[in-house]
Amino acid sequence: MKIALLGYGKMGKIIERIAIERGHTIVLKKHSNDAYTGLEQADVAIDFSVPTAAVENITTCLNLKVPVISGTTGWLEHYQEMVDLCQQKEGAFLYGSNFSVGVNVFFELNNYLAKMMSNLKEYNVSMEEIHHTQKLDAPSGTAISLANGIIENSSYEKWTLNDAKANEIHIDAIREDAVPGTHSVFYDSEIDQIEIKHTAHSREGFALGAVIAAEWIQNKKGVFSMKDVLNLKK
Repeated sequence: MKIALLGYGKMGKIIERIAIERGHTIVLKKHSNDAYTGLEQADVAIDFSVPTAAVENITTCLNLKVPVISGTTGWLEHYQEMVDLCQQKEGAFLYGSNFSVGVNVFFELNNYLAKMMSNLKEYNVSMEEIHHTQKLDAPSGTAISLANGIIENSSYEKWTLNDAKANEIHIDAIREDAVPGTHSVFYDSEIDQIEIKHTAHSREGFALGAVIAAEWIQNKKGVFSMKDVLNLKK
């Protein structure tokens, strides 16, 4: 499989190594201001760039009929535009706020717990996410996905980084050196606390998941998520 890497920072370099170990070839390693030369030769593109570049990267891929996997967060106000373009071009597009297999299992656990807790009004939910200081967006895309999972399965209406009002989920976004990603969901009452937590030990899991998604999307058309890749849909 020929892979184009759109974004060649720390994640891009790990994805490159894992892809080559799995027998794939890298045909483009695009830094921020580089041209897309070689993209048309790719069987798939993997976008781990920055929020300001993601929409252009995805759009270019879909216009060239190149399936695209995006793990860039912080640009989701344009997500529906990319979905519409994918459908218009009859292309293939997969966005994931987190490609770790463990995190995607954690998403499902979070949804199930939210359903269980939805009628227990004595518990208030809050969240915490910790990442490295180079992370550009806050809260993380993973934290937003977790919050949206709770909202979809409870009476909570929105998330906030500020002091939470009724029906709001407070997210505490912390930045520390050399933390790949830690996410916690808390249900607090006056008498106890329930906590679920996922801790990433390295970026390897994110990179491997992205390559697995790129392998999976071959010869497919449509808009997908990691639920499709991991067969987690009910």
